Amino acid sequence: MNILIIGSGGREHTIVWKIKQSPQCEKIYVLPGNGGTEKIAINLNIPITDFGKIGEACLSKAIALVIVGPEVPLVEGIVDYFRSQAALSHIMLIGPDKQGAQLEGSKDFSKAFMLRNNIPTAVSKTFTTDTIEEGIAYIASQSIPIVLKADGLAAGKGVIIAESYEDAEKALREMLLDKKFGKASAKVVIEQFLDGIELSVFALTDGAHYVLLPEAKDYKRIGENDTGLNTGGMGAVSPVPFADKVFMQKVEEKIIKPTIKGLLKEKIDYTGFIFFGLINVNGEPYVIEYNARLGDPETEVILPRINGDFVALMVAAAKKELATTTLVFDNRTATTVMLVAGGYPESYEKGKEIHGLEALGEVIAFHAGTTLKDGKIVTNGGRVLALTALGNDLKDALSQSNKAAESIIWENKYYRKDIGFDLVKLNTNSII
Repeated sequence: MNILIIGSGGREHTIVWKIKQSPQCEKIYVLPGNGGTEKIAINLNIPITDFGKIGEACLSKAIALVIVGPEVPLVEGIVDYFRSQAALSHIMLIGPDKQGAQLEGSKDFSKAFMLRNNIPTAVSKTFTTDTIEEGIAYIASQSIPIVLKADGLAAGKGVIIAESYEDAEKALREMLLDKKFGKASAKVVIEQFLDGIELSVFALTDGAHYVLLPEAKDYKRIGENDTGLNTGGMGAVSPVPFADKVFMQKVEEKIIKPTIKGLLKEKIDYTGFIFFGLINVNGEPYVIEYNARLGDPETEVILPRINGDFVALMVAAAKKELATTTLVFDNRTATTVMLVAGGYPESYEKGKEIHGLEALGEVIAFHAGTTLKDGKIVTNGGRVLALTALGNDLKDALSQSNKAAESIIWENKYYRKDIGFDLVKLNTNSII
């Protein structure tokens, strides 16, 4: 079958790499794609929210399956559009409809959903410009630090952890009155700060049944030892050592099953991935956030650990046949180290030629922000390459990823050299 992947990052390159291994896959199209996908698929220069042109491309290319990578087209209703068009209604889609995507598109919606379905999460309350003074009073009644979240999509930058009451009040005023995050902060969710260690858990659901994918831990801060500004993700590891059988049983019983049952009960027809951003607080899991798609850079470590035909898995979800599906995981450890442009996540330059991609051995380079220019791969974004390795243990995989990261060259390249070190210390009380 012909398959279309929507998106342009490392997540989408990884999905293309995985589905290309399937005997069911004929032609793969990616829109808009990047320099990496262009080498193994066919890129289409169509905006990810131009649903009309996407639909036309699906018909002209005889697309049978569409996998939506990023959140924006989901929140804006690409699934609803396809379902509303008779000519497109036969196409299988992996991704929730607009209502289901509100799990990610609105923090207020997702918090209310968790409350209705008894899913453990931080205590919170939502405020608008009309209730800003109530919000300030609420902050004063809570413990510090405290978390403020823009309600809508803010490209991963809409969360502020305030360490003082003054900072929290200032942040609330900036978000609501100064529109710091634009429309995304028309509402602000103020929530309790949970102290623990974070991880990402992923489920694929057909709306009634689900399968669990490998879990992962990502690293958001730009600086080593988790310092500096938040980014889209500087690296990830899978599996997560502290996510043992006992903990994951709690995750399934307290979070995943109630989420799937809640979607059914509320008549939300959800087909696709659910990302559970979790925190382990003294052995108990709490939901920090939902995403309505796979994470990035977590995809770069979870898909290489899934054995078997990934296209068959997608078709089973689209046809609501996941009840008969089981997944087999590679027991090795996967790690990825993200190479970024100097200056990211603030201002950075594009167009820098990348050298060394041909000599990485068994390490896989998933392209995130690259493009082909005059036959050469050049930088085209802040997060540029994710270098993924599979190893017998965490140290082995990290050693391979870091060695590869050192060997790739372009002007002003930067990467964190401590991805996963906290987990090594957690396990061995030693350092790499």
